[in-house]
Parts: sequence; C-alpha cells; structure tokens
Amino acid sequence: MNFPVFDGHNDFLLRLHNAPDRREELWLKGEVDATGKAVGHLDLPRMRKGGFAGGFFAIYIPSPVAHDSADYQAMMNAPPYDVPLPELIDANGAQPVAMSMAAHLHWMARAAPDDFSLCTTATQIRAAMTEGRIAGVMHMEGAEAINPSLDELPLWHAMGLRSIGPVWSRPTVFGHGVPFRFPGTPDTGPGLTDAGKALVRACDEMRIMLDLSHMTEAGFNDVARISSAPLVATHSNAHAVSQSTRNLTDRQLAMIAESGGLVGLNFATSFLREDGRQSPVMGWDLVMRHLDHLLTHLGEDGVGLGSDFDGATIPEGIGDVTGLPALLQAMIQHGFGAELVEKIAHRNWLALLHRVWGA
Repeated sequence: MNFPVFDGHNDFLLRLHNAPDRREELWLKGEVDATGKAVGHLDLPRMRKGGFAGGFFAIYIPSPVAHDSADYQAMMNAPPYDVPLPELIDANGAQPVAMSMAAHLHWMARAAPDDFSLCTTATQIRAAMTEGRIAGVMHMEGAEAINPSLDELPLWHAMGLRSIGPVWSRPTVFGHGVPFRFPGTPDTGPGLTDAGKALVRACDEMRIMLDLSHMTEAGFNDVARISSAPLVATHSNAHAVSQSTRNLTDRQLAMIAESGGLVGLNFATSFLREDGRQSPVMGWDLVMRHLDHLLTHLGEDGVGLGSDFDGATIPEGIGDVTGLPALLQAMIQHGFGAELVEKIAHRNWLALLHRVWGA
C-alpha cells in the first residue's frame, strides 16, 4: 500500500549549485555514473517513481572545509566522535550562494511546469498534489544569507521562502547549532542571540515556519519561549534511541507535542543507529523504534518524514527516493494501520503547514 509522500528536508539544490552546467541532466533525467548506476538520491524521474509528492528544498551554505571529506567520513564511522565545525559565515559571503540555490529552485518549476510547482501555501501544495505536480517549498537551512538587521527577510519571503532554520550546526549571528558529536546531548552551548530572538519574532509575524532541527537545547528553549507558532523539527530523531546531539530528548518532544508541532523522521543513518555510525547496512528495526518513540511522545498527528535526501547516508533498505514505498510497506508490516501511515506520509505535514501558515 503506497501513499504520496511530503518530505520535510532535502539538499538537492546543493547538487544543482555544484554543477550548474549539468542542472538539466540532474533534474530532468538523473545523473548516472560510469556503470549506469543512479547518482544521488533525487531527480524528477525517481521522484515520480517513488511517490515523492513534495517537500522542503533547502538552501544551505556549504562550509569552506567540506564535511564529506574522507577524514570526516572516517571520524563519523568510528564513534565516539566530535567533528570540529568551521567559524561563522557572514551574509556577504553567504548571499551569492543562497541566491544561486533559490534561482535553481525557481528554474526547476520553469523547466518542468507540468511536473513541479513552487508553493507558498498549504492550499497550493494540496492543489499541486491533486493535479499530479510535485510541490516544492523554499527552506533556508541556516540563516547566514540574512543580516541581523533582517532587511533581507521580506525579500526572501517575496521569493517564496516559507521555512527557515536560524542555524545549521555551525554558529550564525542568530544563534548556535549542535556539533556532530556522538555520544552527546543537544545541550551543547548557548542559545539565540538578540538578533536571533528578533528573527523568531519576525518569522512569527510573517508566518515563516521555524525549523529547530540543528539548534542547541538552549536555542530550542528560546524559540519555545518567544514563538507562538507550533514547534517543528523538520529532520530529527529520538535521542532515547540514538544518543546523537542532533536528536531530540523526551523533554523537547513533550514541548513540541504541547505546541501542536511536528517532527520529521530523519533517514540519516548516523542519527538512526544506536552506535552512531554512518554505515547504510541496517534493517528496519531501528527506523521503527524511532517512529514508535516519536509516536508515543508526539501522538499520531505529530510525526512526519524528513529524509535528508542528498545530504546524508541513507539506510540500504531505502537507498534513494525510489525506496519510499518500501519504507511505507515496512510501517504496515510493523503494525501501523493504513490511516496512520498516510498521516506520516503526508497528511500530518499538510495539517501542520495550515496551522503555521494559515492558508
């Protein structure tokens, strides 16, 4: 039994940014290696095949030192680890990259108007899904492209920005993110700066969703104290199952539930596995343990999917976007009813976005 999937997070725009001369191939046809094997997790044909109905497309500013280097991979595959993160990137350095990715997202809709729509309301997402188009939402993972004055925020909103994480794991002028550390807790450092608190208030006023996935526990607490909107972590897992700094404690889950918020299950193996390793060799048991835990603490209306496609190592049972039906089938076999699987697949996200955006 398959349902359309609305996904909380992917990094496909970074692939287009890194290969702009091949973006038509990457988007419309799909990239293959010398053996003919598909590269990456997403492209239009595979989205269609996997039932990918829409999701948040992240604008992310890569670090000066690549975090997919051999040294980084080796560290993440030999816990315990504590990956050093680069320093803050200012708006002058971030804005050209962010603008490039936003332009690629707009181009995706122009290049395939019958297959893809850039959406700014939940009503538009529902219409796109009904009409057979993939619904894309612009998200910013780390607010480096915005100055502390917030002068750029209305411009980004006009371009379609409807979701923003004030931080990725490195610090910004708005706050601090959790490092990639295992084992560890989200309580790793300071929370929001004064500029970050102003950003939260501005996002509430403009009804831009705030994403808490990479934020320290102190920053999470600051957002919960300031914001009147539901608390959302687009791509995070349960700390009780995997002791990663990127995962959410039961106290945080209780706060999200109380706010009427949502958590999108992250497919990244290093946040799923009990040992914190990145190895894709794993079964469905840990995926289901995270889902069971999230459902216990958030309820059936508070859990969705947040794949991290094209930004993480994914379990071999999923592999890429074409593995979404296998994941949904694993939920059914685990004992989830069809109604619950449909909620996790897309209904909970759409209901949440109506609550946050109001339309």
